[in-house]
Amino acid sequence: MSAHDPARVQALREALTTRVVVADGAMGTMLQAQEPTLADFQQLEGCNEILNVTRPDIVRSVHEAYFAAGVDCVETNTFGANHSALSEYDIPGRITELSEAGARVARESADAFTAGDGRPRWVLGSMGPGTKLPTLGHAPYTTLRDAYQANAEGLITGGADALIVETTQDLLQTKAAVLGARRALHAAGTDLPLIVSVTVETTGTMLLGSEIGAALTALEPLGIDMIGLNCATGPAEMSEHLRYLARHARLGLSCMPNAGLPVLGADGAHYPCPRRNWRAPTRTSSATSASAWSAAAAAPPPSTCARSSTASATSPPPPHPPARTRRGLALPVRAVPSGHVLPGDRGAHQRQRFEEVP
Repeated sequence: MSAHDPARVQALREALTTRVVVADGAMGTMLQAQEPTLADFQQLEGCNEILNVTRPDIVRSVHEAYFAAGVDCVETNTFGANHSALSEYDIPGRITELSEAGARVARESADAFTAGDGRPRWVLGSMGPGTKLPTLGHAPYTTLRDAYQANAEGLITGGADALIVETTQDLLQTKAAVLGARRALHAAGTDLPLIVSVTVETTGTMLLGSEIGAALTALEPLGIDMIGLNCATGPAEMSEHLRYLARHARLGLSCMPNAGLPVLGADGAHYPCPRRNWRAPTRTSSATSASAWSAAAAAPPPSTCARSSTASATSPPPPHPPARTRRGLALPVRAVPSGHVLPGDRGAHQRQRFEEVP
C-alpha cells in the first residue's frame, strides 16, 4: 500500500466507531532489551528515535512482535521526536527526519502483516510530551507548536494512519501539540484521526493540577477525534477518570494504562497487573461510549496478546446521549437553551480564533 491510503484511514475510523481497537504496548524497554550499541545511537545514548535510521531492524522487530500478538495497530518509535527531547541531544533539526523514518518502519511492518492475511493493520504516529512545560515557562508556546508541526509532518509523510498526542501533563503543551498536528494536516491536504491521551497521576490530577473535567473542557473544542488516558497508573486507578469521560465526552475514548503501578526490585521496575485485570477498562469504556481504544503502555507482547483476545469479542453498544459541558459542568443536552454557544459548538471560524490564543 502507498503511504497515503484514504481507504485505509476510513477503515480505521469505521473500526473506532464499531469495536474496540487494540494498540501495542511498551516500546522503549523492548528496544533496550536488544542492547543497541553506542554506535547504533550515533553516540547519543538513550535517543531511541535515532534507531529508526541506524537500526530499523530492531525497531521493526518490536512492531512485528506486537502484530504477531494480535494487535490492530502499533505506535511509531517517535515518542521523543520533539523539540525539547531532541534539543537535549543537540539535534532539534532532525525532528522531521526521525519522525518520517519511524513512520516508514511501522508502515512497512503493518503492510507486510496485512498482505499476509488481509486483515487491516494501522500505524499511530506517536507525539510525546517532551520535557518542557510551557505553563511553567520552560519553553515558548510557539516554539513547541512549530516543532510539533514538524513532528507531525514527518509522521504524515512516512505513512501514519492517525496521530496520537500522548502522555501529556500540561494542557498548554497539549494544545501546542494538537495545533501543530492540525497545521501539518492542513499543509498536507489530508485528514487523519487526531487522538489526545492525557496522563493523570495517582494524585487524581495531571502533573500541573488539572483534573479530567478541565482537560475535556479545554481539549474537546480543538476538534480532536478521541480523548483518553495513558501511562502513570494501571486500569483500576484509571477507571473513575474513564467513567467521567464516558459520561461527558462527545468523542471516542482511548485507554492505555500501564500494567499496574511499577514495583522496584533487584532487576529494576516491573509491572504486577494480572492479565485478567485488563477486562476492566474495556467494560468501563465500551459501556457508555461509541468506541474505545485499549492498550498496555507498559506491557510486552504476551500481555498485549491477552488484551487482544479479550477485546476481539467486545463490541461497544450505542452510546448514551452525551452531556454538553462548560467549565467542567455537565449539562443535559435538553437543558441547553437554543442560541447558546458552548465550546464544542463553535464554527470553524470561531474555533480558529479560540485555538490561536495560548
